[in-house]
Parts: sequence; C-alpha cells; structure tokens
Amino acid sequence: MHYGGIRAVAGVDLDIAEGADIVMVKPALAYLDVIHQVRDHSNLPLAAYNVSGEFAMIKAAAQNGWIDERRVVMEVVTGIRRAGADMLITYFAPDVAKWLREM
Repeated sequence: MHYGGIRAVAGVDLDIAEGADIVMVKPALAYLDVIHQVRDHSNLPLAAYNVSGEFAMIKAAAQNGWIDERRVVMEVVTGIRRAGADMLITYFAPDVAKWLREM
C-alpha cells in the first residue's frame, strides 16, 4: 500500500476486502502517523517498509559526519515500532541485528 494521510484507512479497507493477510505502509519514516492510523484501524499484521531513499538519506548524513548512524537508525526503528508496526522491512536489518546482539 502506498497511501497518504486520510486515504490510508480507505486503502487498508480495500486491501482487506481483497483478502490481504498483512497490510504495509511505505515509506515508513515519513508516514509514522499513517502507521499509527492503520494500527488503530486494523488488527491485521502491519508491516512498515523503510524504503531505499530513507536508507540513503541516513547513510549519506552519517558518511558526512552529520549524524551518529547507529543512534539515528535505532531511533528510526524504535519510532516505527512505537507507531504500531508489527514488522519492519529495512536495508538496515543486518546492522540492527548486530547492534541488538551487542546490547
């Protein structure tokens, strides 16, 4: 699903009517409010896709020394989860798994 704002819930209803087992919101970072709306509206598992542009933005900022990559990525992942996502699809998955093991 790629719906913004108020249309998100209507789009989820269409997906459910068509037999969806899972609903997805993408991009995740810019749509935390939509993730929350969908979570409140549906009991289906909710996936959030942290798209390549979001990944590239964080990577570029980290490579330029503007941010602490690990800290920002963990904040992003935590925020997406807090918004209501049950699962997260992200290019940062290998890094996050490593960082969680180190905690």
